[in-house]
Amino acid sequence: MNIAIHIDHVSKDFGPEHVLRDVCHDFEEGKIHGIVGNNGSGKTVLMKCICGFLLPTRGKVFVHNKQVGKDVDFPESLGLIIETPGFLPGLTGKKNLKILASLRRKIDDVTIGETMKRVGLDPNMKKPVNKYSLGMRQRLGIAQAIMENPRLLILDEPFNGLDKQGVQHMRELILSLRNQGKTIILASHNAQDIEVLCNTVCEMDSGVLTPLHRAPFNSAMLGLPTIR
Repeated sequence: MNIAIHIDHVSKDFGPEHVLRDVCHDFEEGKIHGIVGNNGSGKTVLMKCICGFLLPTRGKVFVHNKQVGKDVDFPESLGLIIETPGFLPGLTGKKNLKILASLRRKIDDVTIGETMKRVGLDPNMKKPVNKYSLGMRQRLGIAQAIMENPRLLILDEPFNGLDKQGVQHMRELILSLRNQGKTIILASHNAQDIEVLCNTVCEMDSGVLTPLHRAPFNSAMLGLPTIR
């Protein structure tokens, strides 16, 4: 079993508040890992510790065998959408993605356009992002997460603002990414998202992460490929 992420006794405090409490867990490569929990339970803080946006008060986070905050500031080959995606409001979606892509110069305009189409956006649309609906912004956020073909994806509530058809489309996209061997950590308030998509599920409650054992869900019931 190859481990993509190793969480080693991680705690995170904000003053007297203990947001993460001695979290220990391994996330295996090539699977979709669900994290469920109420608002304020610590899900997003854990994701930010994995990304390097926050450093643990105690403990260590390893991504692809490198310690975050020591060996790397930001894990290599990582795409993410955490909280509300931030874009330059007066520019088009494609221009925003081009600016982001220019930071690492890994992809070209053709790849950006193909990625936008993949998430259901028209790369030639002249509408600026401040005229986008919530669902369109969410699609653009997913596009920026996947456009450089990362090995690891961290998706915090990626279906926010999407209609039923949009949710179905993104579920299919996420399953296709898993089938390409990518490791995905997914947080969603929708139990069906977790049941349909995830190979493993953990619950975050008051900063404590607990693996859940559940019966396999028949994703064919919703017209999606069966998870194995």
